[in-house]
Amino acid sequence: MEVTLLEATSDPEELVCKAARNDYSGEFVGGQPFDATMETVEGADMEEKKETLIGHLLEHGHFGPFEHPQITFAVKGVSRSCMAQITRHRHVSFDVQSMRYVAFDDIDPAKVREGELVVTPPSATDPDWVGRNQKTGDIDEETVERRTEVFNDTIEHAVESYQELLDLGMPPEDARFVLPIGTKVNIVMSMNARMLMHVADMRAAADAQWEIRNLTEDLLDIAADWCPITFAHYEEHMKNRKNRLAP
Repeated sequence: MEVTLLEATSDPEELVCKAARNDYSGEFVGGQPFDATMETVEGADMEEKKETLIGHLLEHGHFGPFEHPQITFAVKGVSRSCMAQITRHRHVSFDVQSMRYVAFDDIDPAKVREGELVVTPPSATDPDWVGRNQKTGDIDEETVERRTEVFNDTIEHAVESYQELLDLGMPPEDARFVLPIGTKVNIVMSMNARMLMHVADMRAAADAQWEIRNLTEDLLDIAADWCPITFAHYEEHMKNRKNRLAP
């Protein structure tokens, strides 16, 4: 998996503060400098003033101003299973690599055993991995070797079958039906800062599936540089609390 920042609102926290101050200001925030907009907010300098205001907004559930800054990510190599989870979020915009128009006819089926085209879950190879709703305890080396063999044989055979169907003239949109749900896909996704916090509420939680949890942590790492005050506060005071940030 690889997550890259494509585009984002510049000065996102200044925008949050302008939107928030608009709600309680008799002056038009579009017609005054930022320091005048923030004049009555406590703080020795502008950074402290932004920390004061943003912390107050988050602590009191005033999440509307965080809907203005937008960020766009490019995500490489997540499974179709992970894609199905993340695209359930209604206030995120997505473009997803098409398996109707992109055919994987040049992939060496033997390479899928090494991670090409299909995501390999940790439980396929790691005897110590414990997943949610796992019904068995510790497993021995022989069992995990067999688990790895079954998984790799299955995905390799699926890719071989897919490519044979393409050779037999089946269109990619139909041949893809035999590919596993772990098949890798690339995604472009856009959301606002409020929605990113909501996604983190749901998908960075300890009980979230491992792949989407890893994806969400990567999103938060980028967000920490983009909106440092907001996401430092979120990380320290709000994360893992199911904050119900959904609009």
